Amino acid sequence: MAGGTMNKAKIAIALPLLALLAACNMGTDGNASSGDSAQGELAGARIGAPFTLTDQDGKPRSWDDFKGQYRLVYFGYTYCPDVCPVDLQRIMQAFSQFEKAQPALAAKVQPIFISVDPARDTPAVLKPYVAAFHPRLIGLTGTPEQIAKVAKDFVVLYNVEGKPGDKDYLVSHSRTPYLFDPEGKPVALVPVDDPGTPDVDEGAPDKVLAALRKWVK
Repeated sequence: MAGGTMNKAKIAIALPLLALLAACNMGTDGNASSGDSAQGELAGARIGAPFTLTDQDGKPRSWDDFKGQYRLVYFGYTYCPDVCPVDLQRIMQAFSQFEKAQPALAAKVQPIFISVDPARDTPAVLKPYVAAFHPRLIGLTGTPEQIAKVAKDFVVLYNVEGKPGDKDYLVSHSRTPYLFDPEGKPVALVPVDDPGTPDVDEGAPDKVLAALRKWVK
């Protein structure tokens, strides 16, 4: 195994939420369903806060820039060898299907990728990476201090796995995508696959699409 893995950790928010963590080269043993209640399972949770980061074009972007839009947020990093690109591919595949089926509703959603590896994920690195998944996907990075604060505010755990000075390090991080409403309030967790259940594909694009159809109004 290259690098280490984080253990499962309970994160205290307004309702029970399991943060499922693992190094990207090993996947992660967890999934998030969109729930069946009239409100998403994250309604009332203390997730998210104002921030200003830098996008893939080197321009400052704040959380309030997306006011009035649903925000589909995924934390990861471009050097992740497998899990992040697979998650993003499936999420954005579902988003593309949503655009074709319900373009007016899809226009209300802004997909956002926030790097937990600011040392390597410069705007120049982020630009071709996010473009490979979808032209509307925005990539955000910042200083290590900025990313640490945003991760804390968004209840995301991450940790660099490797020796000081290593270039080919991994970053363990929670990978569950969040959906926020047009006011920036958390709504629901977006499904991702659970490697611990090989017979069930929890993060299939059709399930991500179902979550978008359920919550985006």
